[in-house]
Amino acid sequence: MARKPNILIMMVDQLNGTLFPDGPADWLHVPNLRKLAQRSVRFANSYTGSPLCAPGRASFMAGQLPRRTRVYDNAAEFCSDIPTYAHHLRRAGYQTCLSGKMHFVGPDQLHGFEERLTTDVYPADFGWTPDYRKPGERIDWWYHNMGSVTGAGVAEITNQLEYDDEVAYHATRKVYDLSRGQDERPWMLTVSFTHPHDPYVARRKYWDLYEDCEHLEPTVAAIAYEEQDAHSRRIFDANDWRSFNITREDIRRSRRAYFANISYLDDKIGEILATLEATRQVDDTVIVFVSDHGDMLGERGLWFKMNFFEGSARVPLMVAAPGVSPSHVETPVSTMDVTPTICDLAGIDIDEILPWTDGETLVPLMRGGTRESPVRIEYAAEASYAPLVCIRQGKWKYTHCELDSPQLFDLDTDPHELANLAHDPAHAETASAFARLAAQYWDMTAFDAEVRQSQARRWIVYEALRNGAYYPWDYQPLQKASERYMRNHMDLNVLEESKRFPRGE
Repeated sequence: MARKPNILIMMVDQLNGTLFPDGPADWLHVPNLRKLAQRSVRFANSYTGSPLCAPGRASFMAGQLPRRTRVYDNAAEFCSDIPTYAHHLRRAGYQTCLSGKMHFVGPDQLHGFEERLTTDVYPADFGWTPDYRKPGERIDWWYHNMGSVTGAGVAEITNQLEYDDEVAYHATRKVYDLSRGQDERPWMLTVSFTHPHDPYVARRKYWDLYEDCEHLEPTVAAIAYEEQDAHSRRIFDANDWRSFNITREDIRRSRRAYFANISYLDDKIGEILATLEATRQVDDTVIVFVSDHGDMLGERGLWFKMNFFEGSARVPLMVAAPGVSPSHVETPVSTMDVTPTICDLAGIDIDEILPWTDGETLVPLMRGGTRESPVRIEYAAEASYAPLVCIRQGKWKYTHCELDSPQLFDLDTDPHELANLAHDPAHAETASAFARLAAQYWDMTAFDAEVRQSQARRWIVYEALRNGAYYPWDYQPLQKASERYMRNHMDLNVLEESKRFPRGE
């Protein structure tokens, strides 16, 4: 029986998918991602399950929408009984390891990973819970604000740079360790970075790459607050926009730092891929590159995520797999499809996976097939007063919220989503068809009630657990010093030989 392929998943945070129309845009300074794109199936229209970190990542790992995972926001527990791709692969005989961020909330900080090399960058408790009972309330100590934009610039070290430096170091060390063959099982390593997530601050060497960049200003200029759609106005308010004076230079510096941090990530990813190649594992490894959600980057005047516009909801997705030819796929897909896809590539019976996922395997598309099923997205976190849902199918994108007028965009003729066709008589039949489809997929009244109940429970639990002695859920990486390098219960001759790769050269 042929050995199952190894699997390397590289996830980044808040990377705008419109910058990857067919691999990275040609003006980005990303030689390593460009090289990976040349050997990958490149999905030009890939969408997150939810445009926010924790719900988007839970949807990615479980292959399920937020309503099903119940990870509605950045402080909702990801329950231990929900199978993830780490569970599926581990059950099939894989060793599973995580280096970096996955924004798990709750006492389970592994979710199928056998080993975790770093702590997370964000808290694991319920402190970031929004409250639908208080629409319009800003929770200032953790909500986004526009300080990320007005404070954009250069720094040699930041909280996030320190984190991602550590993530890359441990991932590279792990790839070396995997090459030694001390565990005969195939492996799955997930490496998850926090860049290019704001704040928009970059190291000088990467900042300087974009001094003459022609893309430092948004394609769609800021739209007046009064002319924004209802949800966009809520985002503006949640981001405390009235307290900041955003200048043209602020916008240019923010975008420049964001692009610079993509180049920073490219270097880190390059280190990992170079190690994979040096240890002769690259030909036997499935490589996935993906983001959890995007960033509006000032388009329409919006920043960060939390909406269904292309900049926020669309993400890069590239898959390089042994025996699969590189190609470009326009069909809309979801990050929820990654779980069944990698399980399929690992030889796991797909019928075992499908009951546990809202996604579907991308292997047929990767081999030239077709797909008709729509992509679904949900959002029920800060800046919303009730859940929002979205359907992307063919050239259409349809958005529904019980509080707002629907939105319908033809992305072929209107890629910047400036003409809402939901109330256009010429498109009444299409809008009605999507409305019926949304009603089939979602009971919005029940969805809203579930979110409110979850929030209310968590507020009680969080306030209780912070009263008196506090026991944190944050993951504490375990390094056994007595099992590292050389110790007196080891044979030095065996140790030196077993730790060397390659041997005998």
